[in-house]
Amino acid sequence: MTKYEFTFILKGPLELTEDIADDLFEAGCDDGTPGTCEGAFSIDFHREAESLEQAIRSAIGNVKAAGYQVERVEIAPEAMPQPA
Repeated sequence: MTKYEFTFILKGPLELTEDIADDLFEAGCDDGTPGTCEGAFSIDFHREAESLEQAIRSAIGNVKAAGYQVERVEIAPEAMPQPA
C-alpha cells in the first residue's frame, strides 16, 4: 500500500476542541491531524490505501461517521502519486 497525503477543509465554523478531536479519532481519523487557521477547520491526513481515491473516500466516510462534513479536499502537487 501507498501512503497518501491530503487535507480536508470541513464545513461550518468549527473550533478545534478536545471533544471534536476525540470524535474524529474514534471515527477512524487517527491518521489525521486536526487544526484551525483563519477560521477554517482542517485535517491533514497521511493515509495508507491502494489508491488516492480509496484513501480520500475512506477518510470522507470517517469524517461523516464523526458527524462532520467535508467542504473540500486539498492535495499539494508534490503529494500526488507519480507514474511508474
